[in-house]
Amino acid sequence: MTEPDDALLEDLASRIVRYSPMQSSALRKALEKLTGEERGDLARYVRHCADHGIGPDRLAEAYRVISEDTLREQVHFRRNGKYRYSSFAEVADKVYFDDAYMSNYMYGLALTQFLWPNHLEIARFFRASLGRARGGNYLEVGPGHGAFFRQAIRSGRFDSCLGVDISPTSLAQTRALLEAESGSGKGTPWTLVESDFLAMAPTAHKFDAIVMGEVLEHVEAPADFLAKIFQLANPGAFVFITTAINAPAVDHIYLYRSVGEVVSMAEQAGFRVDDILATPYPGCTMEDTVAQVLPINIALVLGK
Repeated sequence: MTEPDDALLEDLASRIVRYSPMQSSALRKALEKLTGEERGDLARYVRHCADHGIGPDRLAEAYRVISEDTLREQVHFRRNGKYRYSSFAEVADKVYFDDAYMSNYMYGLALTQFLWPNHLEIARFFRASLGRARGGNYLEVGPGHGAFFRQAIRSGRFDSCLGVDISPTSLAQTRALLEAESGSGKGTPWTLVESDFLAMAPTAHKFDAIVMGEVLEHVEAPADFLAKIFQLANPGAFVFITTAINAPAVDHIYLYRSVGEVVSMAEQAGFRVDDILATPYPGCTMEDTVAQVLPINIALVLGK
């Protein structure tokens, strides 16, 4: 017999609180803010993980890892005014090519899109913005845990979907998520490729939709990524980009210091900014967030 969604989510929250008692109030508020559809999606994700041997205790541990590691990096940032690392080489083996750590990181990150208010807002903005896409061929750079990629397939808007990621662990999680959704996006062929995006083999066509979520802050030369996306985008393509500002994490190496800096880099690549969402630090106004140099999450809908 399948456990009801509410009971499943309450059980997960209780297990997280055992690891991190101070998160109790924030977790309860986060669950209360979810719509019925979002609660259902989160419950399905928890069941999906259990079906693949990742039970609620492992999920709770993964959430603890990403929460505590992020807090540690925030303390370092406050003391030093910069991220701990500034090159891909410094974080590659610690994060992307360490299967055990990367697995925890991705499972924890998948939970944050429901349990962290700023990540939830970005996820909602993506779902709402996806309706602007005209169909055709979809490319996602760095699908990570697979949530955006799955949403694109679920939409049924695209003729084909391609995901490119440097991490084999991320690709395995995305593939498992898609294969578990029998019938979702039926008739929409999808392909996942393990590659450095800048070194990716040429494709036979350009793309009508390109999505890159939380990648720019992880690379040394984000302007090069934006330039390549501009080259790969058809005129009129839907382009959706997210990144983070003053937002330390264990694998963040490029430090954006303002919303204007992100916008300027996108425009210098040739894009037009059609829409923007910038989320302040939870519990703060944007003015206080900027004044205190706290993390901002930002999503851009770009036009060509």
